[in-house]
Amino acid sequence: MPTWPRYSYDGLPTGPAADRNNTVVAADSQANVRVQSDACHTLGVDNISPNINLNVLKNIGYPVKASDEPTEKYEKIGQVGEGTYGKVYKARSKVTGELVALKRIRMESEKEGFPITAMREIKLLQKLRHKRIVQLSEIMVSKGSVYMVLEYMDHDLTGVLGHPEFRFEPAQAKSLIKQMLEGVAFLHHMGVLHRDIKGSNLLLNKKGELKIADFGLARIFQKRRTHDYTNRVITLWYRPPELLLGATAYGPAVDMWSVGCIMLEFFTGKPVFNGSDEISQLEIIYKIMGTPDETIWPTVVDLPWWELMRPKQPLPAKFRELFARYVDYEVLQQCFLMSDGALELLEALLALDPSKRPSASDALKFPYFVAESLDTGSPANLLEITGDWHEYESKRKRKSGTSSALNGNGDVKKASVTDKR
Repeated sequence: MPTWPRYSYDGLPTGPAADRNNTVVAADSQANVRVQSDACHTLGVDNISPNINLNVLKNIGYPVKASDEPTEKYEKIGQVGEGTYGKVYKARSKVTGELVALKRIRMESEKEGFPITAMREIKLLQKLRHKRIVQLSEIMVSKGSVYMVLEYMDHDLTGVLGHPEFRFEPAQAKSLIKQMLEGVAFLHHMGVLHRDIKGSNLLLNKKGELKIADFGLARIFQKRRTHDYTNRVITLWYRPPELLLGATAYGPAVDMWSVGCIMLEFFTGKPVFNGSDEISQLEIIYKIMGTPDETIWPTVVDLPWWELMRPKQPLPAKFRELFARYVDYEVLQQCFLMSDGALELLEALLALDPSKRPSASDALKFPYFVAESLDTGSPANLLEITGDWHEYESKRKRKSGTSSALNGNGDVKKASVTDKR
């Protein structure tokens, strides 16, 4: 009998059948044929791709033994996302009429086994139950593909910020920032680093509720202990300076930098740290937050790439100068971009030294939330946006040169007058 890989809580395979890239490898081809045949019988489907390992499906808690296929249970309405993992579709249950998101896991590039990123995401979503985390309802196998059935959210933050006219009011921004921090605080309390917090992974519904999604890069960490991880995580614009300088020993502070980048976007309407590569990313961070040295970040000199990428000349921090006020050219006067409390919290979240960034739970105790105006009502005017606004549609809109979104029938619909309030 082959020795199948074991899986730890964070989804990393161990044992003789796990290769160095953490993918599941076949231990014996004949045994695999028998396993796949048994899988078809057990799951009630005609065939299963040889790339899908039944033992893996059992390990991640495959919950269904029926012959239902996504096409039988759900009607696809339109595509709302795409990435290295595969594609995401908006769909409607043929039984209940409920909207869901079908995430099809790409298998054709995984000739050696079930994708480790999908493994991690499924295992984590099965355990993470919280109002700020998108919920996984079931896993389905159909004709050699694996689908994750997730709760449907109308928008993502990148899509809404890309809307041609929609802007968040300060109280609405505060509500969503608070919800984001609640979700991150829960993840860190559960010992999970997300490692890819960005606008397209922050989902919104028309009630103004925010939920965190996409746990393909997430992993378990042990509190009060330092471990070496890869620094090739977090989308470049949201990647903290310690990872850009080669750190492999890190913790929740990397997520908190990403949270700070997102919070700043609520006020500016676009990403601020928008480099094209690691070097330009660091340069933009230095121009705004100042250059680090041992006085403000004592351990920076110990980072692997510090000597290679250290600043050529010292630069002062200009964060308050750049973002405390802006010029309203309609009335030709300076206006406040954000409150003092928002500035204080952002400066803390975007501290160059990760040890100086607050935890998510501590961030919720800042004056921005507890001392300033307590009006954090949910952004109800999301109800006024016609169609669905995700990053996928926003990119498609920019390519076509139209202000469009996906309507309820899966068609592209141009923004209406209501959209532009």
